[in-house]
Amino acid sequence: MKKETLKKGFSKLCTAKAMAELYEANFKQVSKYVHATSRGHEAIQIALGLQLLPQDYAFPYYRDDAMLLSFGLKPYDLMLQLLAKKDDPFSGGRTYYSHPSLKDDDKPKIPHQSSATGMQTIPATGVAMGMQYKELQGLDDKTLKDLPLVVCSLGDASVTEGEIAEAFQMAALKQMPILYLVQDNGWDISANAAETRAQNAFEYAQGFKGLDAISIDGANFTESYEALEKVIETIRAERRPFLVHAKVPLLNHHTSGVRMEWYRDDLEEARSRDPYPVLKQQLLDAGFSEQDVLELENSAKAKVQSDFERALLAEDPKPEDLFTNDFVSTPITEEKGTRSPEGSEKVVMVDCALFAVEELMKKHKECLLYGQDVGGRLGGVFREAATLAQKFGDDRVFNTPIQEAFIVGSTVGMSAVGLKPIVEVQFADYIWPGLNQLFTEVSRSCYLSNGKWPVSMILRVPIGAYGSGGPYHSSSVESVITNIRGIKIAYPSNGADLKGLMKAAYYDPNPVVILEHKGLYWSKVPGTQGATSVEPSEDYVLPFGKAWVLQEIWKQENVETLTIVTYGMGVHWAMNASEELGMQDQIEVIDLRTLFPLDEATIMTSVKKTGKCLVVTEEPSNNSFARALAGKIQEECFKYLDAPVMTIGSENMPAIPLNSTLEQTMIPSTEKIKAKIEALLNY
Repeated sequence: MKKETLKKGFSKLCTAKAMAELYEANFKQVSKYVHATSRGHEAIQIALGLQLLPQDYAFPYYRDDAMLLSFGLKPYDLMLQLLAKKDDPFSGGRTYYSHPSLKDDDKPKIPHQSSATGMQTIPATGVAMGMQYKELQGLDDKTLKDLPLVVCSLGDASVTEGEIAEAFQMAALKQMPILYLVQDNGWDISANAAETRAQNAFEYAQGFKGLDAISIDGANFTESYEALEKVIETIRAERRPFLVHAKVPLLNHHTSGVRMEWYRDDLEEARSRDPYPVLKQQLLDAGFSEQDVLELENSAKAKVQSDFERALLAEDPKPEDLFTNDFVSTPITEEKGTRSPEGSEKVVMVDCALFAVEELMKKHKECLLYGQDVGGRLGGVFREAATLAQKFGDDRVFNTPIQEAFIVGSTVGMSAVGLKPIVEVQFADYIWPGLNQLFTEVSRSCYLSNGKWPVSMILRVPIGAYGSGGPYHSSSVESVITNIRGIKIAYPSNGADLKGLMKAAYYDPNPVVILEHKGLYWSKVPGTQGATSVEPSEDYVLPFGKAWVLQEIWKQENVETLTIVTYGMGVHWAMNASEELGMQDQIEVIDLRTLFPLDEATIMTSVKKTGKCLVVTEEPSNNSFARALAGKIQEECFKYLDAPVMTIGSENMPAIPLNSTLEQTMIPSTEKIKAKIEALLNY
């Protein structure tokens, strides 16, 4: 070991140890917000951190403050987050201690991650997948002497999570340049390894062909440094995954809120494996004097104390700081391009989306498409990706395993390296395994990184009941999706809107979910010919948050008028119902197009004019997005209303049955909408 490396490692360890001791000594002052420390884990963390480069990406977890110090961060930086201060460089006071996000030029890049117990593994593996894609496409930085890699840091207890298996599987399958560092201290919180794990992470990794693993003493700085040096060198050169299982003691509390003395029975044994005296002796053996060591210790303590005093005086966030960086601004704010080029024939809705993706992929090598069965053999179960793999290659359009969590969460990493992934889950019914990543990682990244790491991605979700799809291929899920803040949501009713919104979503730097009704894809459902469109021009874009007023009417004296607010299939039920009733001059239909952002101004203007409102959805209406919207309309338009705002949706049953008679009984229809219109107009 170089003496300078030993010295630097010991200095960082002294700093991390001094911070943990200072936090404990000032427990009442610092425990307003929960924190954990690296005490006992410092050697392995520092051994890793000292070897990473600015082009690398790291996903530390909540006990990795020593790793952050080794990246070049100061105690003051970490303490600003400890105390939730305005200038916290990671989140602006929004998230816990040692929950970093960093985009400094001279340090490894740290995308946002949640309060990680394994969830960060999928975004981290997404970064590695993005690095691999860029290298295959020639988009990587050719000036770099050392190729970048990704480090994902984990506690051993988190390796029991199912999403870990998805990440390991993909990394091994695709041979991605990622290092999984598993710090094994033998504990979850109060449950220990014997209670919760059939094997440790090293043993578990043996089940993934192509994922090499080693097990080391993570409390020994020299052993850790030298082992990691070989692993990192291999990953940079051979571009394949590794797992390092590091055995370490936990010498401090699980967190400041869960004290070790409440449940630990191994504290003496843990203290016997303290990495601090081991590294101290290694310095002395390398020729450093006792005085040299003492100076390093005292310098670290003094720095920690002075930084803490500064951090205590730092400014807290102001109330208005709450309302920043939920999204970053999009360049698409106006409808542009030609919506209906002259001389063109109408095409079905699914083809409008297909052509939009093809145009984007031709223009942008950063654009890629992946999901289940979208590859060359099938091109999507709805043919929504047909021919794309043949045109752009299997590296740009490819199948994934049945891993909805990975499909959704990997976009965080892909976006972080400058790519624009378009992904899909095969049916809305299958989105549930992906919700953890959509909610925890994708939607919160921009806000909790204080604007540094917005996730630029498109998630396509075929949705709705069509052709006796039964209980697992027919669901509507928009109420769940609209309750996830930090994402944008489109739900178009026709092909032109779908193409325009797809283009707007691509150029939007924020995450977008596009709900695409299966029954409108080919307009095979009677009464849905309006979903076909003349294909818009390549430059056509339709901004989010702009509803479309169909059948715009004037307020008429002595004639009852009505606004129908709807989206997706509901637009066609509403238009057909008003036509069959011969009431086109009495009914104004608003096609929302996007559920978030929502064009509230257009809705309220219409309802104030007509005096009555019906909200139409395909979801069961109880506790739904539609019912919430009806409440909002009632609240804002109450003095203009001549009747209660009403909703109509599917029957409030647990699932849509397979039998076609039962399916039609369950979901709305033109006839049901007609009856509701008449009841409301006659109210």
